[in-house]
Amino acid sequence: MNGYDPRTTTGIPTEPVGSMPRPTTLQDTYAAYDEGRIDKAGLEAEQEAAVRDTIDRYQATGAPIISDGEQRWSSFATYPITDTLAGTGLAPSLGPGGQFFAIFADGHGRQLPKLERGPFEYSNYAADSLRRSLPYATTPMKQAVIAPSMLALLYPLKEPVEGYSREDFEAKLVDECEKDIRLAFDAGAARVSVDFTEGRLATREDPRNPWTGAGLLPHFVELINRVMARFDATERADIGIHTCPGGDRDSVHSADVPYNNLLPEMFAINAGYFLIQLASERDKDPVYESIGRNLRDDADGVTQMAYIGVINPQNPRVESADEVAAALVRAADFIPRQQLGSTDDCGFSPFSIDEKPNHGSPDFARDVAFQKIRNRVDGTRMAAEKLGVS
Repeated sequence: MNGYDPRTTTGIPTEPVGSMPRPTTLQDTYAAYDEGRIDKAGLEAEQEAAVRDTIDRYQATGAPIISDGEQRWSSFATYPITDTLAGTGLAPSLGPGGQFFAIFADGHGRQLPKLERGPFEYSNYAADSLRRSLPYATTPMKQAVIAPSMLALLYPLKEPVEGYSREDFEAKLVDECEKDIRLAFDAGAARVSVDFTEGRLATREDPRNPWTGAGLLPHFVELINRVMARFDATERADIGIHTCPGGDRDSVHSADVPYNNLLPEMFAINAGYFLIQLASERDKDPVYESIGRNLRDDADGVTQMAYIGVINPQNPRVESADEVAAALVRAADFIPRQQLGSTDDCGFSPFSIDEKPNHGSPDFARDVAFQKIRNRVDGTRMAAEKLGVS
């Protein structure tokens, strides 16, 4: 659709998920903005500096496609509806005190706003940031967007919103997600992936978090497929789905959930490719086997690709290029090598305020992230040579 060839430099395609740790100075600036100590221009100046640094360092890794690290976003999930995680700039139809999206293994949670009235619409689109970032890059850029299934959690689980039905709200979510994707491509994105971290969590049935026990996974898949149906096969070849067990403050929310609770249903989504957490998975072979069994040659006209996670963003240990290559070679025992790619397990910091406790600081975590990406790229090239993929 856009002339970008994922195999150009590495044989086996490789692609990031999206986010990078925000520098400490940027995280402090977000706090100052929430407290009214600086204006929005001051926040945007610090965001801009972080984006430029991110793109410069990303390009130095040799990656064939990069992102701007989501430095201007409150989070991967809330960028369309608020300027900051604290709620500054919250969309007018929303209020505080919604349900928790996730409760993480270390005990902390991330709470969403609540839909209070209709109509609902995005305040920001992913392309708003991408347009500002592209002039800094000479390398193709990808863009992540949020799935309608995540934002469906803004609607209260049990009580209806007066004058605005769940059906009307979700129809608007599908429209807005389609618009988000189209605007990103129009702005110049080479690829667009849809974040679907709630997929695995939807089968956890955590009593602390009632939506997880509501059997929502089939409905989530149906919502995303309503978006996919708006695009033809050529377009969907460049539209991906990302799944992981979460990643925030070096903790996860659903790594204990069996992957087979998700994978057979996830591959029913008519997307062209999937970015699948695997580096941090303890028992990889059964997951590789499940991917190979469920990955489709014909998903409404497109051959699906599986980009397996070979980098763990929650762990400061840098995976070697040899380790990356070995993981891909092993995966090729189960997944057709022409349908195989590599990625990071998750964004390196999906939320703008993230202390990265296992790393010691967000700044050190940034240094580590770029080292990991370089080794992902080099290891993927090595695997392609070993497997004879060009």
